Amino acid sequence: MNALSLALVLCGVVLNALAQALLKHGTNRLGPVDFSLAQAVPVTLRVLGDWPFLLGFTFYGVSLVVWIAALTRVPVTVAYPMLSIGYVVNALIARYWLGETMSLAGWAGIAFIVLGVTLIARQGG
Repeated sequence: MNALSLALVLCGVVLNALAQALLKHGTNRLGPVDFSLAQAVPVTLRVLGDWPFLLGFTFYGVSLVVWIAALTRVPVTVAYPMLSIGYVVNALIARYWLGETMSLAGWAGIAFIVLGVTLIARQGG
């Protein structure tokens, strides 16, 4: 995989992970909601008026465009498994920005993900 292809894949993955973290931040601000027909409009208006959700939606949109560009250059058998890097990015964001914790077993699992993605990326594309 050349440098541009790798950069596109990683950029797409990181944008997607940031979008997810922003949505989680937004839900932390929103608090528990009742998902009922009566609450659909008020909850939607709250979500659409809160910056973490709006920025998260934007990051998802941009990540989709970047991902499409990546898929024009990288086989899906290489690109798709690299989405797992998002687990690593999200774990770090959750730990250091959202204040969440993860067990040693969770971090070990992430180490296996990193190893697996490294092996897949080395196979080429």
